[in-house]
Amino acid sequence: MKRPKALIITGDGLNCEDETKYAFELAKAEPKLVHITNILDGDYKINDAQMLAFIGGFANGDHLGAGTVQAVRFRHKLWDDLQEFIEGKKPILAICNGFQTAVNMGILPGIDKDYRKRSMTLMTNDSGVFEDRWVYLKTNPDSPCIWTKGIKKLFAPVRHGEGKFYTQEEDLIDKLFENNQVVVQYANQNFAKPTMDYHLNPNGSLESIAGICDETGTIFGLMPHPEAYLHAHNHPDWTYLKAIGKKLPKEGQGVKIFKNAVKYVKEM
Repeated sequence: MKRPKALIITGDGLNCEDETKYAFELAKAEPKLVHITNILDGDYKINDAQMLAFIGGFANGDHLGAGTVQAVRFRHKLWDDLQEFIEGKKPILAICNGFQTAVNMGILPGIDKDYRKRSMTLMTNDSGVFEDRWVYLKTNPDSPCIWTKGIKKLFAPVRHGEGKFYTQEEDLIDKLFENNQVVVQYANQNFAKPTMDYHLNPNGSLESIAGICDETGTIFGLMPHPEAYLHAHNHPDWTYLKAIGKKLPKEGQGVKIFKNAVKYVKEM
C-alpha cells in the first residue's frame, strides 16, 4: 500500500475540507472529498477507505445542536458501515465540529467498546462567545492514541463556540484518565502543566481536556485544529520569529498527526 485512502466527509456547512485534504497529502495519503449525500445514497462506501475524517465547520448549521444532525444520520443510516470501520481498527480523526459529531454518536469515548452510548458533551464556552485563538496543548505520552505517537506538545488554533468538555457522569473522567484516553489538555505557555486559566483554556473544559481517544487509540477527537498548522507560515508569530532570528520549522506541528495515521495503516 503506497498511499492509503483517506475519506474526508464534506457538505452541509462543513468547511475545513481543503486544509484536511492537504494535510493528508503532506502525510503521503490519498485523500478523497465526498459529500455526505453521496455517502447516504450509497454512491461511496466509507469502508472503501482506510482512514476517515470528520472535519470542522458547522454541519447542518448546527441546528438542534452542534454536530447533532450529522450524528443522527450516521446512527440511523450508516451505523453498520461505521461499526465495520471501527471494528477493523481503521483510524478516525474527529476535529472540532467532527468531535462534536463523534461524541453525539457515542463513538467517543467508547468506554468498554460501547460505541453507541453518549456519555459526554461539548457545551457552550464559559466565555459565552466564539473563541478563535491559538492554544498550547500538553500531550499524554502514555495514551494509546495512534495519532499522537511521539508528539510531546502541540500548538494549534481553536475556532468554536461550543468546545467545553463536560459530563455529568461522575466516574467518566476518572476512567478516561485511568485508561489514558485523555490525549491532549490545554496547557500553559511552556506546554508543561494543564491549565484552567482563560485564555489558555479557551472554553472552560473540565480537567483542561482538549481531546480524547477511544480505548483502542484509533479514534481521536479534539477541539483544536491540527490541519490549520501545516507550514511554518501558519504560525501566528512567524514574522516576529523570523525578525528576531529564530529558525522556522520545516513543517507545522499538525503534520505529524496525519503522518502517524498513515504509518499506522501501512503497518496494519
